[in-house]
Amino acid sequence: MFHLAVRMAAHRITALLAVACAVLGGATLITATGVLAESGVRSHLPPGRLAGADVVVAADQEFHPSGDLPIALPERATVPDRLTGRLAGLPGVTAAVGAVDFPAALVDAHGRVVPAGDDPGTAGHGWSSTKLLAAPHIEGRAPAGSGEIAVDTATAAAAGIEAGDRVEVVADGRPATPYRVSAVVGTPGAGVFFADTTAVRLAGRAGDGPRAGTVDLIGLKTEPGAADRVTEAVREQVAGTGLKVVTGGDRGNAVSPGVGAARSLLILLSGSLAGIVLLITGFVTAGALGVAVAGQRRDLALMRAVGATPRQIRRLAAAQSSVVAGVALVPGVALGYLLAGRFHDVLAQRGVLPSELPLTVGLLPALATLVLTAASVQLSARAAAWRTSRMPATEAVAESRSEPRTPSRARTSIGLLLFVAASTMSVVPLFSRTVIGASATSVAGILGAIGLALAGPALIKALGNAAARRTRAGVSAPTWLAMANLRAYAQRNAGIVSPLAMAVVFVLTYTFAQTTVMAATSHDTDTGRLAPYRLTAPELGGLPEGTLTAVRNTPGVRAAAPVTTTTAVWQYEQFGEPDTESASAMILTPDARDVLDLGVRDGGLDGLTGATVAVSSDTARMRGAGIGSRVHLVLGDGTRVVARVVAVYSRGLGFGPIVLSRDLTAGHTTTDLAQSVLARTDGTAEAGHRLAALATAHSGLTLTTTRATHGGSDTPPEVWINLVVIVVLLGYLLLSIANKLVAATAQRRTELAALRLAGTTPRQIRAMMRREAAVIAAAALAGGLLLSALPLALLGQGFLHRPWPAGPVWLLPAAALTVMVTALLTVELPTRRALRMPPAEVIRAQ
Repeated sequence: MFHLAVRMAAHRITALLAVACAVLGGATLITATGVLAESGVRSHLPPGRLAGADVVVAADQEFHPSGDLPIALPERATVPDRLTGRLAGLPGVTAAVGAVDFPAALVDAHGRVVPAGDDPGTAGHGWSSTKLLAAPHIEGRAPAGSGEIAVDTATAAAAGIEAGDRVEVVADGRPATPYRVSAVVGTPGAGVFFADTTAVRLAGRAGDGPRAGTVDLIGLKTEPGAADRVTEAVREQVAGTGLKVVTGGDRGNAVSPGVGAARSLLILLSGSLAGIVLLITGFVTAGALGVAVAGQRRDLALMRAVGATPRQIRRLAAAQSSVVAGVALVPGVALGYLLAGRFHDVLAQRGVLPSELPLTVGLLPALATLVLTAASVQLSARAAAWRTSRMPATEAVAESRSEPRTPSRARTSIGLLLFVAASTMSVVPLFSRTVIGASATSVAGILGAIGLALAGPALIKALGNAAARRTRAGVSAPTWLAMANLRAYAQRNAGIVSPLAMAVVFVLTYTFAQTTVMAATSHDTDTGRLAPYRLTAPELGGLPEGTLTAVRNTPGVRAAAPVTTTTAVWQYEQFGEPDTESASAMILTPDARDVLDLGVRDGGLDGLTGATVAVSSDTARMRGAGIGSRVHLVLGDGTRVVARVVAVYSRGLGFGPIVLSRDLTAGHTTTDLAQSVLARTDGTAEAGHRLAALATAHSGLTLTTTRATHGGSDTPPEVWINLVVIVVLLGYLLLSIANKLVAATAQRRTELAALRLAGTTPRQIRAMMRREAAVIAAAALAGGLLLSALPLALLGQGFLHRPWPAGPVWLLPAAALTVMVTALLTVELPTRRALRMPPAEVIRAQ
């Protein structure tokens, strides 16, 4: 069977080339998605300043919902300091260090802020943390007392200092204080090291604060060969406490939970891509195989006539397709790894992923691609050969040069049901003004396109009959022949129209869904921001103490309030089952009502004190969380809390589904420093100048406007992700469609030769094929527009309160031009090639 399949494939190169291209592109996309998913699960950050620790004990920075993937928690959770002494006494432990991190930055002699370490928010450490570095070269001595520090080589070079110099340091938001540099640590990016007692005080771990008596993590150094034994002993010591014991590559995830949480983005991204990638690759592969098998119906029918069983016919079709798929699979997988690497670079350049987070390159994505592609090819090939294999031999031979007179009723019914399902899903944005609600628009469009592929033969046949009735008696021969082919080969034409329509639907729904959400989000934020100015201090790791008071005391400033963002996990019940959802959350004080208008419908932001939250109206409706309700949350450091809802607001798309009170999150963020302060002025230019002068007078402060800009610099990173995905998938679709059209046209050589023998001139045949291509392109455009119209209209109504979406006007004519050019070129070129052969030779070759 295999030998026969190879020989048959050698005589159908053109048709099987479309299958190879479909498999090649599909394998590339599936492998790339798999690499992203595997990296999200298995990738690790470099150990950095923990490279010298053999064992690390840290809090679990993940929330583990029942029956679901873990959710990364970006805020640092702490470890009891008393555990350090207990672990130090274990056999084989040579050093135990309770590490504390806090914001720190240098101010050079010119008043310029020099960021310290890789992350200014966690750049300050105690001197004992140098024991956790990998064999650092230290020039100088340890800091003695509260007036000395040590800095890493990169920071020292940037500040132009060396051991013995004096420099000012801003630590944990305190005013800049002069310190003497006692040592330079030869580990670039390690940060600033204080005396241990000074670091404990600056980090807020002394006294009776919310984090008193804790450390960020505990690093252990062990005797040579004792690491495994110590690891097991430490696990016994911390059993039941919720702490994690990590070694090897896992140490990097403990360095910075905020950066490590970026791995979860890869999981979410690959999960969202997997569905559409599998859907489109399966659709394209099935279509290409349908064309290839249709071109072999005569051969398969003759094999039935000489005694081949239906099962052998299906096995032959599947084997032949598997041969072609096997040839294209290997380069497709290789290209998939390259595509994943390039995609990772794009995400890192846009700041979506940390550049130090590597991709995990393993065999699992390749194996998954092999299994999924093989299953898709086998299933599609057997389905394409099903009708021919089940027919009696005489009927199969008779039908090998024509199509069934009546399209399959079951197939048509399923297609119409998918139309109904797509229409039903299109209504979702009217009731859910969220990103998830908007994604239903794209899914509805794709479902409609699949419905068109199934119901297409019946629709095309009806269209051809209607066109034939309206065709005048004296119409030209090419036009008459084109209309006759449209009626007689409805299934073949539907197989061409449906992928073109899917390309139109994909581009319109995905692009306009994205731009509409962006427009609605911008409208919410622009309308809701009452404050035109924002002050931040990214180089200091947070706003220094006194910034809020200084802003409020600035002449012309009417109101000012701090704003910080974090992550919250909401635990709730859905359909009687426990469920969880992670979302970005703002941390606000009651004063925020003077700088932000969230569109409060019930309650008020003045109630954001104590254990309270505000929720968006969509969230309140879906979760049943009205005013006074108690909600169960997990904060960004893993702390479980119960909070009372004090406000419900309408602008959830712009400001997120939930707002937390500052009192609720106190002590539960990596640093208690505010990330930004919003300032509302009297609207005069003088007030803006005074705020600018304030920012200039305080090192590290940055003043920006909250007004939306039209440049690409403010474009959210999600836009670039979607743009890359759309371009890649559209390129795959168009390439596969072009190959399919070329194969379908090339298989009509016998038909064209018969027309030439009957007296039709080459010029008339070219005119006929052009008319067919024009009709196909017009039908694809009409189908794509009709399938997109309802979802996009309801999306616009739900998000923008108008029955049309937001987006580039040029997209529609560009899509129309692309479809027309693709259809005409992929029909014209193989037609001209087919007409070069004498018709008698073509007939004899068959």
